[in-house]
Amino acid sequence: MAIRETSADYEALGLDEDDLRRMHYHMLLARRVDERSWILNRQGKAAFVISCQGQEGAQVGAAYNLRPGSDYLYPYYRDSGMTMLLGQTPRDQLLSLLGKKEDPNSGGRQMPGHYSSRELNIVTASAPVGIQYPHAAGTALAFKMRGEDGVVLVCGGEASTSGGDWHEAMNFAGVHDLPVVFLVENNVYAISVPAQFQVAGSIAKRAEGYGFPGHEVDGNDVLAVYEVAKEAFRRARAGEGPTLIEAKTYRLTAHSSDDDDRRYREREEIEEWRKKDPIVRFEKYLIENGILDESERDEISERIKTEVAEASEYAENAPFADPEDVLVRVYAEA
Repeated sequence: MAIRETSADYEALGLDEDDLRRMHYHMLLARRVDERSWILNRQGKAAFVISCQGQEGAQVGAAYNLRPGSDYLYPYYRDSGMTMLLGQTPRDQLLSLLGKKEDPNSGGRQMPGHYSSRELNIVTASAPVGIQYPHAAGTALAFKMRGEDGVVLVCGGEASTSGGDWHEAMNFAGVHDLPVVFLVENNVYAISVPAQFQVAGSIAKRAEGYGFPGHEVDGNDVLAVYEVAKEAFRRARAGEGPTLIEAKTYRLTAHSSDDDDRRYREREEIEEWRKKDPIVRFEKYLIENGILDESERDEISERIKTEVAEASEYAENAPFADPEDVLVRVYAEA
């Protein structure tokens, strides 16, 4: 199975220059928030960071097809590019990172990467890997039973496809022709385990066994991911069932702030992948097509840095969650 790239002009994809600028902004915003998160961790202010760096193109390309507040998103712990595209803010992200009371995800009671918003239809995951897939299939079933045109996007890394939850959800979605898009962000490593020791064969080809299409796509090409996801969302809304997308990408950082990736991969490998950085690649495309020039690119970068710095200052000075609130919304109250 060939990895799909796009040669289509952005207008042929139904996008305009404002769409491309918005995609670029959210990819870069996710990167800058992530970079700030690592600084806060190294300063001893954030206990744990799990990064999205390198996967912003796959995230924004797929999630750009969602209708906020109408469709549903079941993200996995790296998907901050998706959640901010849908409407969460850098302040929201950093309040969560630092466990502050105003954290909109959980009131400062959940570890970072567990995104949640009732208003935006972002459903939080629990810590076990892959359990979001059956939940997403259930939401897709509800859409179908109600006769609604909602679509569910559910995401995970390649390691999550080795668990039973993924296969059960794939089978259930295939049997019932559910409006769900499975996005696997194959970033080469399941913590320290390379993909070739985690997955036998192609993830995308597994979809055939469950009765629906699967596609491998260059996850560092935001427009290629958008193109494949657009068709997947069209199929879902038309009642044609699920689609599996395997976005081939790369995790540029360690698995988390608690991981030492020098033990299992060479620096030269990372530097080779940095040449395929989805943000750098998309900026080159925008400049070549006259949508951005270098000075405008630099101005946008500085503006985002200022936005993130202000969000960080607010989050750092915000109060921590109150101990007496630890059980709020955990148990039913009489």
